[in-house]
Amino acid sequence: MSTAYKTVKDIAGPLLMVEGVEGVAYDELCEVELTDGSKRLGKVLESRKGLAIVQLFESTQGATTEGTKVRFLGRAFQIGVSEDMLGRVFSGAGAPIDGGPETVPEKKLNINGDPINPASRDFPADFIQTGISTIDVLNTLVRGQKLPIFSGAGLPHAQLAAQIARQARVLTPKEVEEGKGAEGNVQTDDKFAVVFAAMGVTFEEAQFFKNEFEKTGALSRAVLFLNTAGDPVAERIATPRLALTTAEYLAFEKDYQVTVIITDMTNYCEALREISAARKEVPGRRGYPGYLYTDLATLYERAGRIKGKKGSITQIPILTMPEDDVTHPIPDLTGYITEGQIRLDRSLQQKAIFPPVIPMGSLSRLKGKAQGEGVTREDHSGMDAQLTAAYARGVEVRELAVILGESSLSEIDKAYLKFADRFEKEFIRQGEGENRSIFESLDIGWDLLKELPKSELKRVKPAHVEKYLNA
Repeated sequence: MSTAYKTVKDIAGPLLMVEGVEGVAYDELCEVELTDGSKRLGKVLESRKGLAIVQLFESTQGATTEGTKVRFLGRAFQIGVSEDMLGRVFSGAGAPIDGGPETVPEKKLNINGDPINPASRDFPADFIQTGISTIDVLNTLVRGQKLPIFSGAGLPHAQLAAQIARQARVLTPKEVEEGKGAEGNVQTDDKFAVVFAAMGVTFEEAQFFKNEFEKTGALSRAVLFLNTAGDPVAERIATPRLALTTAEYLAFEKDYQVTVIITDMTNYCEALREISAARKEVPGRRGYPGYLYTDLATLYERAGRIKGKKGSITQIPILTMPEDDVTHPIPDLTGYITEGQIRLDRSLQQKAIFPPVIPMGSLSRLKGKAQGEGVTREDHSGMDAQLTAAYARGVEVRELAVILGESSLSEIDKAYLKFADRFEKEFIRQGEGENRSIFESLDIGWDLLKELPKSELKRVKPAHVEKYLNA
């Protein structure tokens, strides 16, 4: 039986300072017993000679310096994993909250994961179809990639996350060969799974995600971890790690192609800042801890593929930029670590366009690996460049027309203006339940390009113009 220490010196926020401890390690799990007999879990944040700082995963309400016992368990925080987790909903601490029984774990894994040797990493490749034109064509998601969504307060990132979770899938070789995607929300790959983690969301948002997964049938291939705004702040530190550990098990031990969606990383970083302040650490930019970059990297770098393993982890973290500021530390550091970003635009949202994904400012750095013949379609890469360039030119012309008047525009400028208007209404805009195949999206793009003279189509091959423009 491990020693129970009754030497709690101080309580600050979610932290306990315990004196007189021996042989305690960093990240070690501990059990805190309050004076009323209730028990709560915590972990060691800092350990030095004779002193340990313990972070509780639950509220410290009721904890006192007199009578509180702390027992160190000699192991890190673990989660029991099995394939039975698919179709289940868990709390941010890993406890079932869907009314079902406790899962019988096949094994228990440390939620911090095992470091991956960079030499054993395989380069992210293969196309993941989300059913959303602006992502599939212009910011192609690649299997094994980490591609965040940069949003803002009030923008529909929750609806977009739910739509990606419902619709994301890997195309079969037959579909690619025939140039057809499965209709509706059909999932042809039974080894495709979604792990969804929500941190600091409102109860209403949590219910929205649960209902969306249940009513569309996507829950059967998903694992949900929900931490609401009413749950302890410290729990938000563990939630994404529980989700990623589950994803690693499914991907690298059960050969699943796993898409991990994490929302909202801003709430996670706020929890880090709160705990850092309680520890009286020297703050970095805007009060966030100086190790914010390193901490985020420990999460984002758990995406990828491993040589010799059939499974993969594709990560889509979602964050709301305070005041829509892309230079804020959270999006700024996230952009350094990840392979691009998908930007949601407030002006598109004000035009009632969903999803308001803006091509300018969005980027998937690995998209070249998932575009072209044998992966999607031969004209994909050229269409990506042509549509983005034409829309950017159309937006410039629109701004010019506001200043000079539309009558001052040339015929080519008017063609670009008409293209931009149609592009927003027909290509970017689609319903929350609309699941377009990549081939449908490319065909819509070709239809829009008919607004422009052939002489302006400089980024697509002439052979593709002849084959697809008047098809």
